[in-house]
Amino acid sequence: MERYEIILYWSAEDSVFIAEVPELSGCMAHGDTQEEALANVKEAMHLWIDTAREFGDPVPEPRAHLMYA
Repeated sequence: MERYEIILYWSAEDSVFIAEVPELSGCMAHGDTQEEALANVKEAMHLWIDTAREFGDPVPEPRAHLMYA
């Protein structure tokens, strides 16, 4: 599950860290710390996937990301 890309950034407008999962449309969470935002988005990912499966919606496979040396 946690093979999905997570983008983590600071939102000055909201004064919180935002964590987004681009492959799961609309899946995002926030927290006062980076760790809290990551924990919250992992829970959001589980809920996103569970809800998609419940309604018969497709769940995208995590994209393969190339690492360059």
